[in-house]
Amino acid sequence: QVQLVESGGGSVQDGGSLRLSCAASVDSSSSNCMAWFRQVPGKEREAVAADYWGQKTYYADSVKGRFSITRHSAENTVDLQMNNLKPEDTAIYTCAAGMSCLNWAQTWNYILWGQGTQVTVSS
Repeated sequence: QVQLVESGGGSVQDGGSLRLSCAASVDSSSSNCMAWFRQVPGKEREAVAADYWGQKTYYADSVKGRFSITRHSAENTVDLQMNNLKPEDTAIYTCAAGMSCLNWAQTWNYILWGQGTQVTVSS
């Protein structure tokens, strides 16, 4: 079954850390680019970070220096290490897979999406 499954969400205090993981059960060509998006109710989905087979990574300005995306090619998983979390990072985080990272920040770049995992940061 073709799917993406996220894990690792939860609640932390301001300044805390969380690690999200996404396992991809999909052929490798459809997951050349793996990314994390986040969405707050009432707002558009926002690109957070993306990885092209560990060769190149991309980050939103709002998370640079705090978040780190890591690809584990053998297992076809991708992790998002989130440090120094802030209340404004609170959102549902969703993993996505696509064939290219050319337009990594655009939702239409991706062909497969996970169900999402909640991240809550309290002040």
